[in-house]
Amino acid sequence: MKGVKIVGIGHYCPSNVVSNEYISSLVDTSDEWIAKRTGIKERRISDGESTVDLAVKASEEALKNSGYTTEDIDLIIVATTSPDRIMPSTACSVQERLGCINATAFDISAACSGFVYGLIIANSLLKTNEKFRALVIGAEVLSRIVDWKDRNTCVLFGDGAGAAVLESSDDYGIISTFFGSDGAKGVKALTSTNLSLNNPFVKESDDEKRYIEMEGREVFKFAVSVIPTIVNNLLEKSGEKIDNIKYIIPHQANSRIIDEASRRLGITSDRFYINLERYGNTSSASIPIALDEMIKRELIKKGDKVILAAFGGGLTWAGTLIEI
Repeated sequence: MKGVKIVGIGHYCPSNVVSNEYISSLVDTSDEWIAKRTGIKERRISDGESTVDLAVKASEEALKNSGYTTEDIDLIIVATTSPDRIMPSTACSVQERLGCINATAFDISAACSGFVYGLIIANSLLKTNEKFRALVIGAEVLSRIVDWKDRNTCVLFGDGAGAAVLESSDDYGIISTFFGSDGAKGVKALTSTNLSLNNPFVKESDDEKRYIEMEGREVFKFAVSVIPTIVNNLLEKSGEKIDNIKYIIPHQANSRIIDEASRRLGITSDRFYINLERYGNTSSASIPIALDEMIKRELIKKGDKVILAAFGGGLTWAGTLIEI
């Protein structure tokens, strides 16, 4: 069976940098409080750019780095929790903006695990010859669903997008995959924007939930246990040892989650790549942003093996072991 490789990656974030000091002017908090509890120092917040805008700019960079044109793409998958509209899909809007006239385009909703879900779906379709070249995107303007009066959530999130071009290959870039969900626990732990039922047969409701709501302790307990589960599952499937993994690239949610996960895995925290101090939690965009940064900084090179480990609302989780 043939393999699937990532042949180009890119990311884009708004230029508007919002510091902890600015957040402390909106709610009762401080730079020290935020940094100590989350590891975040600043985040990028859109001052007008949409989810589609960010997705397109990240995709243009990924395409440039891949050497392919928009017409070479025959599959577009966009993972987002913060679409500009319910329909058409963000993926169809990206397709139109880029001019990917040969592509099938659709969105997926898996919260912060979305980009890795997208990789796994594209990997499967490319292996069956259903498609040959895919553009997978994680794009978020979370600032549109953040309650800027809630200090427990507004300090956490940022806006951004990351994209990757995948193609069928004789080599195995994506070596092993693992994903899952637990709706029994997840439907209450991390939620956002419930559109109320409004028709002639239902009394109009004024209790619509428009913002992210999170049970922080439950999410923390889930995250610190699921990261080791992802890593160990991928290693077992692939027959690899953790010493052969150059980096683990986790979803960038909270530095304390990463510290505890590294302790449970019995490895030092420097085996994890962390950039959340500059971006905050960008949900589905966090892993492709980090992966692109690492390649640009030459922290990883051709032949290195990395693990992508994502977790998010749902509750969902997803991981891939990849050879660069």
